[in-house]
Amino acid sequence: MAPRRSISALLAAACLAGLLAAFPPPAGAAGGGKVNVLYAGSLTTVMTNRLGPAFQRATGISVSGFAGGSQGLASQIKGGVVQGDVFISASPAVNASLEGAANGNWVSWYATFALSPLELGYNPHSRFASALRRGPWYRVIAEPGIQVGRTDPAVDPKGVLTVDALTRAARLHHEPALARMARSTTNVFPEETLVGRLQAGQLDAGFFYSVEASAAGIPAIGLGKGFSYDAAYTVTVLRHAPDPAAAVAFVSYLLSKPGEAILTRAGLTMTRVSVHGARSAVPRALRSRLLGR
Repeated sequence: MAPRRSISALLAAACLAGLLAAFPPPAGAAGGGKVNVLYAGSLTTVMTNRLGPAFQRATGISVSGFAGGSQGLASQIKGGVVQGDVFISASPAVNASLEGAANGNWVSWYATFALSPLELGYNPHSRFASALRRGPWYRVIAEPGIQVGRTDPAVDPKGVLTVDALTRAARLHHEPALARMARSTTNVFPEETLVGRLQAGQLDAGFFYSVEASAAGIPAIGLGKGFSYDAAYTVTVLRHAPDPAAAVAFVSYLLSKPGEAILTRAGLTMTRVSVHGARSAVPRALRSRLLGR
């Protein structure tokens, strides 16, 4: 019996032509392969309930891996704590921590492909829900007793944007409670658990990307003029990917019309794919899709 890696590579190669040229791939693709995707926690619902299952149905390749704060995942990759085939970040800057010899050369190139604005999501059963719907949000979350969650800026780019938004709102609208909220650590939670805490009623509100709120059915409000903060999603195939053929198949599907349709329905704003870094390092099978050649 051929080893799993060989089976996976053959399977991915068999469906790549269809994925890269005209989707869907040839009928009859069967299971057996697996791609390990490390992805931003804001994509948890989309990956586990929509994109991952759709990719497996299309190619026969199953999706494993896990979610986390983008910077935290990058640190684990760099430290050899986790190994993956594909890395999806919510911030282009995170890739810099994996580029170059000093950082292990884990990333040689990456492609930006989508945006998602920062919003304030809220529990519709919260006693503050009505006030949040009326706004303004920066007055409501400054009220005593409200529980507002955010992520850790040390491991999650969304945490950085949230602190910036809170600090800016505190200054512009003279709300010192928001500055205290930006400095506090008692309201900080892992990105992959924030949605669940809000839905369980442990939080009245929380800062999410629109893709998270939309996918989870969480009502949300925009932060308004002067508060334009967006996640910019990137994807790359990691160096020493255990299954590079499956990784190429996944990235191809992610950026195909069916993949983009799934992401758009989930609340992402798809952008023109732009490649950064060493363009010559882009896998040959992805160059026509990513580089137009």
